[in-house]
Amino acid sequence: MFPLDVNLATREMLLRVPGFGTRTVDRIIAARRHHALRYEDLVRIGALMKKARPFISLPGWSPAGLTDSADLRARFAPPPEQLRLL
Repeated sequence: MFPLDVNLATREMLLRVPGFGTRTVDRIIAARRHHALRYEDLVRIGALMKKARPFISLPGWSPAGLTDSADLRARFAPPPEQLRLL
């Protein structure tokens, strides 16, 4: 399922990517009719790439380096919380 190829994924699948809202997905679909999208095109469209990077695949971009990092879990895990003693 993930990482999704942005140039081939359906609208419903693109909506599951964190950082892609309905407006961004509509812009992606309109833009990919004319040419294959690259990472820079998504930045220009206004996608929140900080959230979307681990979940997408594009020509010239692959999340392989991001998924191996230990901070991927820290980025999406809830912040730690101090428990009460009594």
